[in-house]
Amino acid sequence: MTFHHTTLDNGLEVVAEINPDVHSVAFGFYVKAGSRDETPELAGVSHFLEHMAFKGTERFSGEDVNRIFDELGADNNAATGEESTVYYAATLSEYLPQAFEIQSSILYPTLRQDDFDMEKKVILEEIGMYADQPSSVAYDNVMQTHFAGHPLSHSVLGTTQTVGALTSDQMRKYHRDNYLAGNIVLAVTGQTEWDTVLELAHRHCDAWPKGKTDRKVMPAHPKPSVRYIHKDQCQQEQIIQLAPAPAGNDSLRFAAELLSVIVGDDCNSRLYWELLDPGLVESAEMVYYDYEDTGAYLTFLNGPPDETHANLARITKIYEQVNARGVTADELVQAQNKVCSRIVLRGERPMGRLNGLGGNWLLRREYRTIADEVSIVRGITLADIRKLLDQFPLGQMTTVGVGPLLN
Repeated sequence: MTFHHTTLDNGLEVVAEINPDVHSVAFGFYVKAGSRDETPELAGVSHFLEHMAFKGTERFSGEDVNRIFDELGADNNAATGEESTVYYAATLSEYLPQAFEIQSSILYPTLRQDDFDMEKKVILEEIGMYADQPSSVAYDNVMQTHFAGHPLSHSVLGTTQTVGALTSDQMRKYHRDNYLAGNIVLAVTGQTEWDTVLELAHRHCDAWPKGKTDRKVMPAHPKPSVRYIHKDQCQQEQIIQLAPAPAGNDSLRFAAELLSVIVGDDCNSRLYWELLDPGLVESAEMVYYDYEDTGAYLTFLNGPPDETHANLARITKIYEQVNARGVTADELVQAQNKVCSRIVLRGERPMGRLNGLGGNWLLRREYRTIADEVSIVRGITLADIRKLLDQFPLGQMTTVGVGPLLN
């Protein structure tokens, strides 16, 4: 595999990992515009705009977009998060030009009023659907509470009030302000030629508007908080907890990823053996999230309401033990084996390599081969885990529960 990088005159960055030993190609446009970049009155506009991208452009109708991708047999979609919006596709290598033409086009949709009005109803229905899912309610509320005063507290979907009040003119302005070439990374992985990538990028992206925006980067200052949202129709209690962890540019993030596997993986972790294997809960996990300026350990618990507090106490005990004693050498090696296997298995597909390539370059301007990633994971030591725990001990700072419990 060979890595290539260039920047077009308008500021669009293009990165590619060319692999002649596969038969497909994946590519994505990574836009540095997510919920954290929205003002409170525009909450949900990034996600709404992602939907509107598939409603058609000056050259292709929404029906054209769906039909052509289907005719190519391509796997295409988009996703909006706190820090980016990504438009991606994977296809057989011979169909890259056609898929690229469509996918690059939809980043600049027509945003017709009729389409806007129709899709607003779809978004409001989606918000309502997620409001009926306890885990989604818990996640939105724990993010709003833990990151209060920080842009990461903004809901990706927005609310019925903000989306309901949003106008097409507001969306057009948000699009003009944020969909600038300097805010976008084009990432390509798989079977193609670098010259082909450059030719397609110049042909379809040279006319994109120049410029970039400055993201507001700031530390988070969470305060301890516990909140239970009563929903008596639920049969189980869903708990989500957050605690501070390394930011996305902190070298300790690699140790945090391994620690989350040791403590909270969905199989053979400390939470698994303490809570899942004995049948005390339906699910219990701890994962690590890294953002541009901060990070979080996220603990998830789902189980019988009357056992919730006892199970939270069990988790507290596990965290206290890990904070005090660290982890064992055997646990570290096992976690390294797991993570390295996941890296390699995922990396054998162009689509599996895409997010690492595009996401890393968008937020860190960093490229790592599969071998680099494996080497980093293998190089984490018990001393690194100890340093991590000293600076970012496991915890349950912010707790939100959704279900039958009142408190």
